[in-house]
Amino acid sequence: MIYEMRTYQVQPGKAVEFLKLYQEQGLHIISRYAKLVGCWTKESGVLNSVVFVWAYDDLGHRGIQRGKLGQDAEWGAFVPSMLPYLVHQESVFLTPTAFSPLK
Repeated sequence: MIYEMRTYQVQPGKAVEFLKLYQEQGLHIISRYAKLVGCWTKESGVLNSVVFVWAYDDLGHRGIQRGKLGQDAEWGAFVPSMLPYLVHQESVFLTPTAFSPLK
C-alpha cells in the first residue's frame, strides 16, 4: 500500500465550510477512485488546514486512479467550487513500515 496525505490550507475561518462542501459534494466522487483512510483538521502547525489520507495499492495505481478522477465530469464540475477556499495544497506520499498497523 501507499498512502497519500493531502493537506489543504484554506482561507482563515473557512475550514468548516470547506469540509461541508467536500463532504456533501465531492467525497462521493473521489471515493470512486481512492479509499479514504481519514480526515483531520489541524490544531497546531499551519492552522486552517484540512488533512486527508487516501490509500492506493501503489504509486502506479494512484496515478491511474487520479487520471480517472481527472476525467470524471462530475469531479470537473465540483473542483471550481473548492478553489475559492484554497490557499495552498500539498501532497506527501507515505509508505508504511514493517510494523505499521496500516499496510
